[in-house]
Amino acid sequence: SDLFVVCVQNDDCDDLELRKLYQVLPDEAAVADGLLRIIDESGEDYLYPAECFAALELSNDTAQALLAAA
Repeated sequence: SDLFVVCVQNDDCDDLELRKLYQVLPDEAAVADGLLRIIDESGEDYLYPAECFAALELSNDTAQALLAAA
């Protein structure tokens, strides 16, 4: 299922908003380096430190609704 996270820290990250949900794109190499590939406010995907986010456990229906609204 698709993973969503909430931004809990945005120091030096102008394209992230605190307390906002972000979609995470699969990127195993980034995760191995402690990074997440996030679709940010620019609409593009970029790598950000994983500690800037808290993972969310969402039902499939909720995740699909968020993806449809994006």
